[in-house]
Amino acid sequence: MVPGHKEMERAEAMIEELVRFRRTLHAHPELSFQERQTAEFVATTLRDLGVTDIKTCGGHGVVATIRSGAGPTIAIRADMDALPIQETGTHVYRSKNDGVMHACGHDAHTAMLLGVAKLLVEDQRNGSLQGTVKLIFQPAEEATDESGFSGASYMILDGVLDDVEAAVALHVCPWQPVGVIQVNDGESMANVDVFEGVIAGSGGHGGYPHMGSDPIWLLSSVLPVLYSIVNRRISPLETAVASIGEIHAGSASNVIPDEVRVVGTFRSYSAEARGSLTMELEKAFQVAEVLGGTYEFHVEHGEPALRNEPRVNRIIERAAVEVAPEIEIARGPFGLGGEDFAYMAERVPAAMFFLGSAMADGISRELHTPIFDIDERCLPIGTALLTKIAHEMLKSI
Repeated sequence: MVPGHKEMERAEAMIEELVRFRRTLHAHPELSFQERQTAEFVATTLRDLGVTDIKTCGGHGVVATIRSGAGPTIAIRADMDALPIQETGTHVYRSKNDGVMHACGHDAHTAMLLGVAKLLVEDQRNGSLQGTVKLIFQPAEEATDESGFSGASYMILDGVLDDVEAAVALHVCPWQPVGVIQVNDGESMANVDVFEGVIAGSGGHGGYPHMGSDPIWLLSSVLPVLYSIVNRRISPLETAVASIGEIHAGSASNVIPDEVRVVGTFRSYSAEARGSLTMELEKAFQVAEVLGGTYEFHVEHGEPALRNEPRVNRIIERAAVEVAPEIEIARGPFGLGGEDFAYMAERVPAAMFFLGSAMADGISRELHTPIFDIDERCLPIGTALLTKIAHEMLKSI
């Protein structure tokens, strides 16, 4: 990085600390709504870094507030939970918890926000911080509970955004190299919805299929309709997809079951596409009725599409240029994954940007895979950027 840019210089100076934070978290992952030890590590580290205003919020969430003088209040959010994935990497910091892994980079997000805390405490002490910054360490981004709430929902209910005027977050990005950030105005990640359809027939003997109604045969007529929805019933100008992830039926080779259960997801950017997909998917299951069966259809609507506020994105871009002019800014939506930071972006002007983290060996280590990993050189870049963004937001919001 180019010398002379103070945020980058300060962040580079603490790279060993950032790596230690990240590897400690990576080795001890915890699932959504179970992040007790992670929250304790975050709170203890914040105290060691000199943060004095630390509160718990939203279950295992931690909020660190750093303030100095009058001014607006802005927030920076990092998520802390891991995924139910068995890690296959062989590095020394691999997960010590069987079947649980930081496969989405939340360990890196948390480590970088701890780095931001250290730099902002220094700024608070030397008088260069003007305003209030809330550092939000959020649990349960990857899952919802029986009430359909994720960590962001609970933190919002607990009032974490009540006095916040704008918010920002980052996400590590395995498809961009270190030194690149990706930004996008407007809808950038998807509405996330889950559907379940149950097709019922009468079942029967596998040797006498004509004497009953076979729900698996009924499903064979539903599937072509379902898979053609995005191509033929949704405008090609919309961003949308529907996928089946589970089909459950039967228990013996010679018994036709009396029902088949289908579970899948559909993703979209706009409210119009979300509504159309909901309606058209149910229509697909109605084909079973025409052929003599019955059906039930249910939808669970998850987090909304992440909408990035252009005004906040411009702040991110200016900060990137000032922190390290050689940083490349890529533009484009982040895909059809879900992100519960979208709930926060519904409440206050907010944006998330993606931080290039691909390792240089050419191996694809995609999000939510057993081999996911990052090039840790991205850690000081993200830390410096978030610190600079905080200062710029306090001046501009």
